[in-house]
Amino acid sequence: MLYLAIGSLLVALASAGELVRRTVLHRRRQRVLAADATRATLHTAALAAPALRQGLTRESARRAARHLRALLGSPAVAIVDTGELLAWNGAGGAHATEALRLARPVLASGRPHVHERLSCDDPGCAVRVAAVAPLVVDGRPAGALLAFATDRAAALAEATAEVAGWASGQLELAELDRCRARLADAELRALRLQISPHFVYNCLTTIASFVRTDPERARGLLLDFADFARYSFRSSRNLTTLEEELRSIDRYLALERARFGERLRMTVRVAPEVLPVKVPFLCLQPLVENAIRHGIEGKPGAGQVSVTARDAGAEAHISVEDDGIGMDPDRLRAILSGQADGSSGIGLANVDERLRNMFGDAYGLVIETGPGAGTRVNLRFPKFLPKADG
Repeated sequence: MLYLAIGSLLVALASAGELVRRTVLHRRRQRVLAADATRATLHTAALAAPALRQGLTRESARRAARHLRALLGSPAVAIVDTGELLAWNGAGGAHATEALRLARPVLASGRPHVHERLSCDDPGCAVRVAAVAPLVVDGRPAGALLAFATDRAAALAEATAEVAGWASGQLELAELDRCRARLADAELRALRLQISPHFVYNCLTTIASFVRTDPERARGLLLDFADFARYSFRSSRNLTTLEEELRSIDRYLALERARFGERLRMTVRVAPEVLPVKVPFLCLQPLVENAIRHGIEGKPGAGQVSVTARDAGAEAHISVEDDGIGMDPDRLRAILSGQADGSSGIGLANVDERLRNMFGDAYGLVIETGPGAGTRVNLRFPKFLPKADG
């Protein structure tokens, strides 16, 4: 009897051990499946995001719709704006003409809505229920996301509202990007208006002084002035190449050297690898002008201005340096924060703001200066800019 009891106990322990093993394996599989589902969801969202970041257009909606349908696991989705259907993806295309009508209550109220019995002549159609949620931009419905299914209206409505909320965030970012682009255009126009009248007057005066004594040089300077003006006032482009920017600076310096003569010494050192790098239009000329006008012009005797551009792996590093009169650091901080009076340093503040808006705060100007110590302005540019999703 003792042997039978021990045998039964061993069998029971083995069974319990097997049950524990199976439970552990089941939980492990569940964790793996949950992780895989999370990873797949995040990947699908990442695929939809670039299209939504282009704003609510036919093309962006078409590109985003298939990814949003995958996120919802729905037979079909539609995206509308306030006036028309932008995209339909999935089965039941005959219902596409209804999308805007189904979305109108949501566009008017800004609240999600469910249509539980859609009429259809096709008995096998997978589109029987529609959940509609608003796409909100700047606090107002700019459009709507519609998800279609055969049943499970409540679950579909909840999922559609969540996905529409996420998509609205991406559209808000798109609007922010557009605002930044408009701000960059406005800053560029302001910078053009700030191209120093003092510089223009001095250029023309200098050219006039050569008309009788050295007509050929006067002619060359006029051509340099015309090329510089053409570049500075050409149709708006926020980005150009470093090579084009340096070519414009060369013309600018030719005009300044004619005025300052031996008082202005200039050195330009550029690594050929960084010449094709994209940089903000008119980002260097204001720095060189600032070095000459506020650094060298007020200094007795000759002054040196140096422009250096070097390859730094994923970035191009550029510096504009002068050995002029320098600047008080508190005055510099006031200029960059927009709190300084007068026009001194406006170009510095403008370039700093444009760099931060275009590339992020990490790419703002880094300036080393002090009274009597000259000024060195350091810039960084990413060599490879991200491209929009195709």
